[in-house]
Amino acid sequence: MVMKSYAMKNTFYFTLILLIGIFISACDLDEDHDHNGSETTEFNYRISINSPSVETKNLMDTIHLHVDFISDLSAPVHHVNIRIYSKSTGDEVYNAPGEAHVHEQSGTYSWHDDFGLTQENGIMQNTDYVLEAKVWGHTEGLEEVTESIEFNVAQ
Repeated sequence: MVMKSYAMKNTFYFTLILLIGIFISACDLDEDHDHNGSETTEFNYRISINSPSVETKNLMDTIHLHVDFISDLSAPVHHVNIRIYSKSTGDEVYNAPGEAHVHEQSGTYSWHDDFGLTQENGIMQNTDYVLEAKVWGHTEGLEEVTESIEFNVAQ
């Protein structure tokens, strides 16, 4: 009877230690990993701003935005942001997507949109604007890459 009690205690403690070990090593969704089973903080992101061009635009033009966010390691593209702002004042006139966490598993995420260069959208003539595109991993700043172009809206 004493041996049986001793064996039960050992089994209990072994199970407890095993469960604690599993709990400690379990994947926390807030940690940096690629959601594909291989933990990494390397994404090797790059950005290709395909349009608009840097050429001068006119008030009332509509520009097509086409930005590709690419992981050279084919890791997920976690977060992206595209914004347009006045170079002189910093006033933002465009900010997308509404939810930065896109989590594109393929390793490439493309953003397409049309934006009217109108006063209703905050665009002023004879003003320089910056289109800034940014991509990052799980945590803002982690392997963050930013690319930008400048263009002028004439009249």
